[in-house]
Amino acid sequence: MKSQTEKILITGALGQIGTELTNRLVEIHGAENVVASGLDRWDKNLTTAGFYERMDVTNTQLVRQVIKDYEITTVYHLASLLSGTSEKQPLFAWKLNIEPLLQFCEMAKEGLLQKIFWPSSIAVFGTGIPKENVGQEVVLNPTTVYGISKMAGEKWCEYYHTKFGVDVRSIRYPGLISWKTPAGGGTTDYAVEIFYEAVEEGKYTSFISENTGMPMLYMNDAIKATLDLMAAPKENLTVHTAYNLGGMSFTPKQLAEEIKKEMPDFTIDYKPDFRQEIADSWPASIDDSVAKKDWGLSYDYGITEMTEDMLKNLKIKLAK
Repeated sequence: MKSQTEKILITGALGQIGTELTNRLVEIHGAENVVASGLDRWDKNLTTAGFYERMDVTNTQLVRQVIKDYEITTVYHLASLLSGTSEKQPLFAWKLNIEPLLQFCEMAKEGLLQKIFWPSSIAVFGTGIPKENVGQEVVLNPTTVYGISKMAGEKWCEYYHTKFGVDVRSIRYPGLISWKTPAGGGTTDYAVEIFYEAVEEGKYTSFISENTGMPMLYMNDAIKATLDLMAAPKENLTVHTAYNLGGMSFTPKQLAEEIKKEMPDFTIDYKPDFRQEIADSWPASIDDSVAKKDWGLSYDYGITEMTEDMLKNLKIKLAK
């Protein structure tokens, strides 16, 4: 018989979101009810989860076995290839970003799982939509491998919910900023790198041009939003593709100015690379009013609070 306690599996648990989400889930549910998974070998310093499974999420047979062995009820499926890296490996990106999601939805359809979280991204929007205040229901027209896979994933989530009642929930994350885990190949990575370089070198060369605005979110707020969505009553949810998340919007120039308030000698220059074209296809700001109405989305950090917290913590971390 299935356990009544929530038993959680996190894929991609060693990534930028996974590391911090795992810690919060352990605090809430206890280490014994949280199973982390990733491609690395087990190391006691890797994760706070009570259990760790080294597995490739595209190995469906192994994933199914893990879900049965631990009596998993909820999956946070975070394993994916991000935007910059996906452009270099399009076929692998499609396989990794779509196939395991479908398998988890199938398991939920069979009754093996109760609930799934899967992250989408602002990369779904693409060209031909307004740059500012992009609404929840707009035509999606992604121009990148990553965006195409996320758009397809959203539609699969909606399909499994509508046809089979699968409880799969999703958020369109903007760029995520964290001092705990380095970024992993995304277009918004400059907003993490800039802080490391500011502390270590006192200067930074941005691969995004100075006036390119993109929506960003501090990791603390991203984790809070994810857990709030997953805790919301099912009947309150009106969006079954993925909820818009707006966070805050700023340009590299504006972020550099915030850093200079704390570090007056900091300097920045600009050498846009292939990621500039990706950034140009993304919106500059997002309307997230539906998430606020449906499940009470709120934020604790703006650009000033985030910058102060990033620099304070990175100075301590890098001094070690």
